[in-house]
Amino acid sequence: MQLGCKPAFSGSSFIVNGFLPLHRGGRLCYNTFMNESLKQTLKLLPSLPGCYIYYNKDGEIIYVGKAKILKRRVMSYFNKKHHDSVKVQVLVSQIERMEYIITNTEVEALILESHLIKKHKPRYNILLKDDKKYPYFLITDEDFPRILVVRKKNMNPEKGRYYGPYTDVRAMYSTLDFLKKIFPLKQCKTPKFKDRPCLYYQIGRCMAPCQNLVTSEEYKNLVKQAELFLSGKQSELMKQLQEQMQKYADTEQFEKAARLRDSYLDLKKTLEKQKVVYENTKLNEDVISMLNEDGIFAIVILMIREGRLIDKKDFTYDVEADDRAEFFAAFFKEYYNTLALEFPDKIVSNELEAVGEKALYEEWLNIISGKKVKISYGKSTQGKELQMLADKNARVVLDNAKIKKMVKINEDFNEIGAYLAEKLKLKNFPHRMECYDISHIQGTNTVASMVTFINGLPKKSEYKKFKIRSTEGKPDDFLSMKEVLTRRLSHLGEKNWAKPDLIIIDGGKGQLSSVMQIVDEMGIKGIDFVSLAKRQEEVFLPHQSKSILLPRESGALYLIQRIRDEAHRFAITYHRKLRGKNALKDKEK
Repeated sequence: MQLGCKPAFSGSSFIVNGFLPLHRGGRLCYNTFMNESLKQTLKLLPSLPGCYIYYNKDGEIIYVGKAKILKRRVMSYFNKKHHDSVKVQVLVSQIERMEYIITNTEVEALILESHLIKKHKPRYNILLKDDKKYPYFLITDEDFPRILVVRKKNMNPEKGRYYGPYTDVRAMYSTLDFLKKIFPLKQCKTPKFKDRPCLYYQIGRCMAPCQNLVTSEEYKNLVKQAELFLSGKQSELMKQLQEQMQKYADTEQFEKAARLRDSYLDLKKTLEKQKVVYENTKLNEDVISMLNEDGIFAIVILMIREGRLIDKKDFTYDVEADDRAEFFAAFFKEYYNTLALEFPDKIVSNELEAVGEKALYEEWLNIISGKKVKISYGKSTQGKELQMLADKNARVVLDNAKIKKMVKINEDFNEIGAYLAEKLKLKNFPHRMECYDISHIQGTNTVASMVTFINGLPKKSEYKKFKIRSTEGKPDDFLSMKEVLTRRLSHLGEKNWAKPDLIIIDGGKGQLSSVMQIVDEMGIKGIDFVSLAKRQEEVFLPHQSKSILLPRESGALYLIQRIRDEAHRFAITYHRKLRGKNALKDKEK
């Protein structure tokens, strides 16, 4: 049986059919819908490294994984410890059959897994956005090379050398402008004129090789210098410029020496702006940070070359991923296997500690990079400082991504509001939404928050906060929520207390039930109520035991999550402020 692809390594590899058992009470119980052939094939699952491939009833590949010991890994999907994962439950329920490929080593399995995921794009593997979005610099393979910006997915090494990717397009074009100023390489594919140079030569942006105004050797040196700059080898570049400048001066080629002097000074000025991380060292590192909130993952890579922070790459993903470590591992493999064109000496990230398998990933990096690459969890003092710097950058990237998503929600609010109204069986279109949350420490300084969103955007001038009186010293979130909703609903119709279309309660079915008692007692009409439970982001409706699950990547779910999280933030902020005041009063006494 053939899978449709061959392993990218030598060795005896073969594919067989397999089947998957259910594990109950310490015993293996076979799925009744599995045929006898699949059941018998389980006995062939070896205790060897390899990749496993799951298929659904339509014959589609739905998941690809790698394993150090295939038998143990496949069986683990049906252990009770995985039952809390919604993703695993859904995946397992759809597995009709499996295949596996035996490899010689676990690192071969890792390489094959990446190839199979890229080829088949299984729906339950974490799939990251297409790398063709990111631009690269290309120094062309011509007699007189040029610097181009390319976005092609499949880069052809025969066309020249690539540098990148560049996630910030504006910064990339700024770098390109600087490159053309410092290294005046050819700009045009074909000469503009037969007997004279074009305007680029007149303004110092080209050395006019088309008119033989520069020797081939001089041009090659210029190309090498541009490559050194793009590779982050600034100290070597500065040394070359100094030596060449001195050579021109000694041979009385003062015009060329002056041009190099200007380039040297411009480059020196640029390098002075770069943060020096390690003094007197040529250490090259990538420092990676990842933050995730509200279904958005933000990843930042700080690139340190020759002890200087020379660049930052950032990535944002709006994907469904329950397992943080699994997502980071997927990104790590995708970036260094596909996007990155150069490798540092060390990769630093505290996220890699949760991923584990340090020796495996170091061996994999050594194979794909052709050099020794170390992995560090950033435990040293210097490592922690760099990790904090990366974390600060990741926070900015994440906050910007959240703002962009909220703006998009506001633009599409008519559609999202209609979807919420239909899915949650609302009587009103949710133009005005309010959310409530309780915050305390063991019943002390209990407070509640009310946040207001209008057409999908926060209206902070209408946020309100409450001191809870009924539960001081005796924690009771149900009673606290009853109090705050009673006080809020009693103000209906008053100035600055507009009637909401939808009220969202932070909590599960119990919190909503306690609120609905107050609503019924007060005879409140014309307001919709729902609650949002954080564990699986379930939405509960009044007087219904069954919850509603909105699509994980939908704008509707993101919106109500954002409202809930904002209510939580506002409540905690008020609680901390109140607690600080009370602590100060106690100290003065």
